Amino acid sequence: MRIKNSSRRDFILNTAKATVAASFSFSVIPALSNEFSKGYKPEQLFAQQPLPYAYKDLEPVIDPLTMEIHYSKHAASYLKNLNEAAAAELKSVGKITLEEILKNISKYSTKMRNNAGGHYNHEFFWQCMLPNNTSKPSSKLSEAIIKTFGSYENFKTQFSDAGKNRFGSGWAWLIVTPDKQLKIYSTPNQDNPLMDIAEVKGTPVLALDVWEHAYYLKYQNKRADYINNWLGIINWNFVSQQFDKALL
Repeated sequence: MRIKNSSRRDFILNTAKATVAASFSFSVIPALSNEFSKGYKPEQLFAQQPLPYAYKDLEPVIDPLTMEIHYSKHAASYLKNLNEAAAAELKSVGKITLEEILKNISKYSTKMRNNAGGHYNHEFFWQCMLPNNTSKPSSKLSEAIIKTFGSYENFKTQFSDAGKNRFGSGWAWLIVTPDKQLKIYSTPNQDNPLMDIAEVKGTPVLALDVWEHAYYLKYQNKRADYINNWLGIINWNFVSQQFDKALL
């Protein structure tokens, strides 16, 4: 069956209008702002930032295969699931940061809680490590550590214990509490101190991943050895910057 010229013109015109309308309505969808994201992508509301070092750069503390699997598989999975949860649960919210989601996490699903936490925690964790490390805490942070824990050695012991004594999977944190004090805290699974469901709330300045996938290929069941070695690659430049921000 042939389409008459007038009908063909109407068909083409209507199709073009529909295409323009669809393109316009899609382009004005508000992006979800995210501290770790460089820009909105239609299929991805949140984004994984590139590692600030190569997979091999944290040797001998963390082996390249562990870093690659941790970043490209585990962390990427949290991101994928976070974007799915965000697409389902944030359609009418407009602009919102990942931190704001975490601070109101009790209002969202378990999927959002696990994966918003997983994405935030890992993006923060990558920044807490530095290859060929010679960094030291800033004088302000050093003073706070000594004032709070008595000595740097006491801090290391207490922080290590928080990681070693976390039953199952989780994280060890150094945080600044709402009253501007340093505190060591541990959370299960992918929870963190920003969440409104956290027993101890505060602003993270240092994070240690003690899930088995963070260390098992090299250390097997020797979590204590992993933690002890990890303390030598802490990026104190980053931690000191986060401490200063938390005091504002």
